[in-house]
Amino acid sequence: MTLEKNLVLSKNHVDILKKHAKQSEPNESCAILFGKNEETGFFISEVFLTKNSEPSPVSFTISNVELIKAYAESEKKRLEVIAIFHSHPDSTAYPSSTDRQYMETNPVPWLIYSNSNNEFRAYILESTVIPIDVTIL
Repeated sequence: MTLEKNLVLSKNHVDILKKHAKQSEPNESCAILFGKNEETGFFISEVFLTKNSEPSPVSFTISNVELIKAYAESEKKRLEVIAIFHSHPDSTAYPSSTDRQYMETNPVPWLIYSNSNNEFRAYILESTVIPIDVTIL
């Protein structure tokens, strides 16, 4: 089962996220994605890069200070927080058990980049993890 909506982002967004992931190696990188949640898809219009406040190759934490900044910035720009991004430096782009736990409290799409496979995948947790097609324009 795949969600009928796509997560849509630009090639520029992809480049920014890949660079952030590579610069954060060997640890996970993270970011918050702003845009619009429309009937046909989740449309990303801006990337808000964040720091993994507990550097780890298998998990990430965005500090409360950065979360507050991100939500203030999205409000100022009249955009929604559409998705959470993070990288998996040495594994596939699939939610870990830790990811799934945090997806419950952050019920937006999660975009994951696998550094080792050079691949973006998106998911949302509804009673189970559901893939979302990623479209790069």
